[in-house]
Amino acid sequence: MKTYCLLIILLLSFTALVNAQSADPLQLVQTISMPNVKGRIDHMDVDTKGKRLFVAGLENGSMEVVDLRAGKWLESIPGFKKTQGIACVGSLNKVFVASGDDGMLRVFRGDTLALMDEIKLDLGPNRVVYDPHTQLLYVGYGGKDAGKDYGEVGIIDAKTDKRVGDIKVEAHPSELLLDQSGKTLFVFVSAVSKVQVVDTATKEVVSTWPVSSQRNGDGALEEKTHRLFIGTRTPPQMVVMDSQTGKEIAALPTVEGMDGVYFDAIHQRVYVSGGRDEGVGYVFAYQQKDHDHYEPIGKIPTRPGAGTSFWSPELGRYYVAAPANDHEEAAILVFEPKP
Repeated sequence: MKTYCLLIILLLSFTALVNAQSADPLQLVQTISMPNVKGRIDHMDVDTKGKRLFVAGLENGSMEVVDLRAGKWLESIPGFKKTQGIACVGSLNKVFVASGDDGMLRVFRGDTLALMDEIKLDLGPNRVVYDPHTQLLYVGYGGKDAGKDYGEVGIIDAKTDKRVGDIKVEAHPSELLLDQSGKTLFVFVSAVSKVQVVDTATKEVVSTWPVSSQRNGDGALEEKTHRLFIGTRTPPQMVVMDSQTGKEIAALPTVEGMDGVYFDAIHQRVYVSGGRDEGVGYVFAYQQKDHDHYEPIGKIPTRPGAGTSFWSPELGRYYVAAPANDHEEAAILVFEPKP
C-alpha cells in the first residue's frame, strides 16, 4: 500500500512538473552552437529573407553568422574591437556593424558579407536603428567612452554610407527606439537614468523624462497603446512608461543582469532577458492585460551570462545569446512562444 501511495505521489508530482513546464510562455526548440566564440555576446539582427542571424561577438572581436534554416553556425567575420550594434537592411543589401573601441561603423554586402565601406565615428558606437522612410541609419556613441560629457546620435545616409549629421544627448546612448513613422527617436541615456525624445525632422531633443530606477539599458516600443517598456539594472525592473507623456505606468521586478527587452505584439507580451555577468540566466515574461496592467507569467531558464536577446515577429522566434562556459560552447538558444 505504501509503495502504491508513493507511486501515486510521484506520478502527481511528475504531472505537475510537466504541466508547469508546458505552461511556460516560451519553449526552447533549438540550440545552435557557435564554436570558438569567447566572452560576452552583444546585439543581434536577422535577415528574414535569407534566414540568417547576425550576432555581435563583443569580446571575440567578430560578427558571427548563423544559418537559421539549417540550424547551424556558418562563419565568423573578424576585425572588430568590441562588436556591438548590428542592422541588417535587406532593401539595400547591406549589413551595418558598430564597433565600440575603434569608433567604426562597417558596412558589408548583405549577400556575400564582403566589406564595402568603413565610416569613422567617435568612440563608443553601440546601438543602431534604421528608418526605411528616409533611408537613414541612427548610431549612438560618445559620452564617457569618447572622453566627453555628452553623447551623440550619428545620422548616416545608408545609401551612400556618409555621416550627414549628429544629435547631441546628455550622455552615451544605451538604446535607440524609432517609431514606425520615423519621426520620433527615443534615446535611453543609462548614465543619467533618462529617456530623451528626439524630433528627427529638427534633429533636436524635445523632451527629457527621468526613469525612477537607475541604469535604463534596453527597451521596446509598443505604439498601439503608446507604451515604452524599459529595462533597468539598479534595481532590476521592467518599467512601463507612456511614450507620449513620459508618465510611469508600472514597475515590476525583473531579471538580474538585464540586457534585452522586446515586445511580442502577437501574444501581447514583454520579454526581458538577463544574466549578464551573472552565474545564471533567465527570460522574464510579462502578459499585457491592458495598456495599464502587466502580469508576470514566466521565468524561463537560459544559461549563465546569457544577457542579450532578439525577437523576430516575422519568424515567430525569440533568440537568446549564451556565451561559452567551462562546460558548453557559445550558442544561440531558440525559443518559440506558446499560447
